[in-house]
Amino acid sequence: MPASPADSLLYGPLFNDPETAQLFTDSAEVRAMLLVEGNLAKVQGSLGLIPEEASAYLMRASFELQIDPAGLGAETAVNGVPVPALLNAFRKAAEAPEMTQWLHWGATSQDIMDTGLSLRLKRLLALWDDRLARLAQSLAALAEAHADLPMAARTYGQAATPTSFGAVVASWGHPVLRHRTRLAALRPGLCAVSLSGAAGTLSAMGPRGPEVRAGLARALGLSDPGHSWHAERDTMAAFAAWAAGLTASLGKMGEDLVLLTQTGFGEVSISGAGGSSTMPQKQNPVGPSVLVALARLTAGLSATLQGAALHRQQRDGAAWFTEWLTLPQLCILTGRALGLAIDLAGRIHPDPAAMARLLAADGNLIHAEALTFALATRMPRPEAAAEVKALAAEVRKTGGDLLALARTRWPDLSLTADLGTAPDEARAFAQAVRAGV
Repeated sequence: MPASPADSLLYGPLFNDPETAQLFTDSAEVRAMLLVEGNLAKVQGSLGLIPEEASAYLMRASFELQIDPAGLGAETAVNGVPVPALLNAFRKAAEAPEMTQWLHWGATSQDIMDTGLSLRLKRLLALWDDRLARLAQSLAALAEAHADLPMAARTYGQAATPTSFGAVVASWGHPVLRHRTRLAALRPGLCAVSLSGAAGTLSAMGPRGPEVRAGLARALGLSDPGHSWHAERDTMAAFAAWAAGLTASLGKMGEDLVLLTQTGFGEVSISGAGGSSTMPQKQNPVGPSVLVALARLTAGLSATLQGAALHRQQRDGAAWFTEWLTLPQLCILTGRALGLAIDLAGRIHPDPAAMARLLAADGNLIHAEALTFALATRMPRPEAAAEVKALAAEVRKTGGDLLALARTRWPDLSLTADLGTAPDEARAFAQAVRAGV
């Protein structure tokens, strides 16, 4: 197995997200850095910091040159960053020293790498925003379709009171809407240009440095933070926390589905569930289990990235390397969780008969709270609670039925199944999705 299962031919289809992963390939990183170098030269040429002829040449060459990432590895191992090797390869391939002497003018490796990362994150956020919208829409349709389908709500694993399956689905969907809002708030910081020079002062560009940074931001479609952020990694830490929060919410959906599909409950089935090598009857909830596993792993990766936010002084190689080791895997696994949740949402099928059976299980004890409050209209609530508690004990002892005993004891008592706000909450979620997605 490779170090990351997402890179495995064997396990990749289980854990990998190709659309996200393609943004974290060596080729994608090199292409993004070349794009930054070319646009930097273009902006500097327009401002007169480098000759316009060189500017135009470098911009064109940044698109045309093909640089093999494998050829940069040896130098990267020595320098700790790939940019010096990239620049050497660029100059060698261009064979125009009078032009390439203006390449990378006044910039530093971190400027090129961080801006290249911002370009890739911009594409990533667009991909994920679309997925969040699609997931919300799928869950909204499911919640609305089953807003009135009664089932047992459970606390501490025990039947508590009735709810509706639509409300359960809405509880999976509400966090998705909040995570989408939070991601939009993170976007400007994650999609920001980095141009600060060797130690964050832009000194090599003189007084025109801020103009170059603003121009580069416009050219690349990124935001201009207005200052250096080489050692300010709080936005990366916030993004990691966001990813952990999202996968935790999706993992909660996975946990619920594992329980709802378990033998003896079977309130939900998942079409296309996994099989066993020896037990032909098995319909294993593989997808939900992957969601749970991804949530656990991304929580750990997020914690590592929080630690990587501690950058010493103006640049910290160890902290920066830790970010490189962690961020791609965090993103790929988060992307997989999102894609898998969308797929699962379309394969969930509730079983009304199983839900009705479990509502009536254990002698209808799930209606104990409703019975207590119905009795509280004719006697003090403590007395009503004591009466129902005694009836519940009798049901457990004799195997009787709570509602039948109640009707015998209080024949004129009105007892109706009440789902409370559950149906309204399911429909309100669906309406919120239609209004905002």
